[in-house]
Amino acid sequence: MIEFQIEKKEQNTKARLGKIVYNGKVYETPMFMPVGTQATVKTLSPEEVKDTKAGIILANTYHLWLRPGDEIVRDAGGLHKFMNYDGPILTDSGGFQVFSLANPKDITEEGVHFKNQYNGDKLFLTPEKSIQIQENLGSDIVMSFDECPPASASYEYLKQSVERTIRWAKRGKDVFKGNNQLLFGIVQGGAHEDLRRMSAEKLIEIGFDGYSIGGVANDHESKEDMYKAFEYSTKYLPEDKMRYAMGIGEPIDLVEGVIRGIDLFDCVSPTRLARHGHALTKYGKINLKNAKYKADFTLISDSCDCYACKHYTKAYIKHLIAAEETFGQRLLSIHNIRYLISLMEEIREAIREDRLLEFRETFIEDYYGKNIK
Repeated sequence: MIEFQIEKKEQNTKARLGKIVYNGKVYETPMFMPVGTQATVKTLSPEEVKDTKAGIILANTYHLWLRPGDEIVRDAGGLHKFMNYDGPILTDSGGFQVFSLANPKDITEEGVHFKNQYNGDKLFLTPEKSIQIQENLGSDIVMSFDECPPASASYEYLKQSVERTIRWAKRGKDVFKGNNQLLFGIVQGGAHEDLRRMSAEKLIEIGFDGYSIGGVANDHESKEDMYKAFEYSTKYLPEDKMRYAMGIGEPIDLVEGVIRGIDLFDCVSPTRLARHGHALTKYGKINLKNAKYKADFTLISDSCDCYACKHYTKAYIKHLIAAEETFGQRLLSIHNIRYLISLMEEIREAIREDRLLEFRETFIEDYYGKNIK
């Protein structure tokens, strides 16, 4: 079972320094969590993921339900044994994927009708079923089943959606067994403070082990609305519970989220960027497909301690990417995950020293304000 404690609050912001205790090991927050959709972080072994100093990783309820099947994972001894990862694992509810596949008419009070993307079979997912699947998967943190409305949804629709998500959260909580698992409620409500407040307060009445901020990684959502959603959610959440912003991986959004009191983040972006030849660096994102790196025998980053930066040059990795060799994708995946985790390490140090706002200014100048030559 995971235990969470707040160690320090930053003087100038809402940032918190915390620790998660799990199986005798301590993991510090704020934390970036790599995503292992299919019970694997794409192209990487569990040992390589650990070498990036990752703590919690994610697995995807929807995809694992469809294949190999949650009962197969259960019979294998749960996700930890199935994928050979002994750190904490969080599973999402499947809601984000389901709602991307469903039509509005297929969303009912009982649950959501949609088609299996692999074979076209008709499927039906309810809050109770989502909890059951996640219990079979044996993750450490379970997410409530929520509706994921688009950023463009009207206020009226968002209000109805929030109310439905609250009812679904209660139904999920009612069937949750809590066998060495934590259950999180998900705060929705777009960029509207009254809806975020209603969502948070109603979820607190139900009672959860932690709280997630949903609806902040939708397409076409502005940074302004994302940061409003952060502020309007954390403002009404308990101080002693973990707060998790779902689907957030852009470096500046991690910094801004921590400033607004968020502890956990996840995103597929570091491995997705890697598969397209992109590397994250202190001075911004670079594309190793570019011709200028063909004879660049320097490291991606002199200051990075990841396996890729210890052993391989930009020229070699560019060659691998151009030749469509998966080793290149693996090296960039290792580096990008390590970059985001090391960014969180720097953020935690800034919280300790009460200089997070200064850190933000320097980070923005370095990452977004200079061109890579």
